Amino acid sequence: MTKADKTRQFIIEKTAPIFNRKGYAGTSIADITAATGLTKGSVYGNFQNKDEVALAVFDYNFGVMSSIVKKNMAEQANAADKLRVYLTLYSEFIKIPALDGGCPVLNTSVESDDTHEGLKQKAGNAIDAWYKTIISVVKVGREKKEIRQKFDEKEFAGALIALIEGGVMLAKVTGKMGGLKAAMKQAGKMIDEIAK
Repeated sequence: MTKADKTRQFIIEKTAPIFNRKGYAGTSIADITAATGLTKGSVYGNFQNKDEVALAVFDYNFGVMSSIVKKNMAEQANAADKLRVYLTLYSEFIKIPALDGGCPVLNTSVESDDTHEGLKQKAGNAIDAWYKTIISVVKVGREKKEIRQKFDEKEFAGALIALIEGGVMLAKVTGKMGGLKAAMKQAGKMIDEIAK
């Protein structure tokens, strides 16, 4: 890794929590320089503009979250328990540094859907990847006879994602965990229904 690559990575890692908490519009160059201790010129010497920083930060935040999910799934023996990893992690999102400020996919989706095409596309790709992961877990579970054979796995994945993200949104907006707990309870019932 070159010195320039290390500096770019440093900027991404230091600003990732800020972008996740404050969003693209709320994060200023002053926030970036304060978090990194670098000058504005140093930041823009490594990134063309704030857009480029934001896009790189989203990839970083999503990558960190995906790694945590993958690691926890690898520790589970069957498909239903692998799916329950989402419930465990997102139920405790306040305790997970990568989710400081909430889910980066949810935050970016809500902020960028009408305002920032590049971030909207990144968030959409992340959601597509999430769908694929759930569908893959279901398919492997079917092969191992751990998951029921007949149901629409894409519909299941969409409903599971919506419940998880909706629950996180309720907790973030209200500051109360009741909506999140209710959403996770329903998501748990969905998983129980497909498990053998």
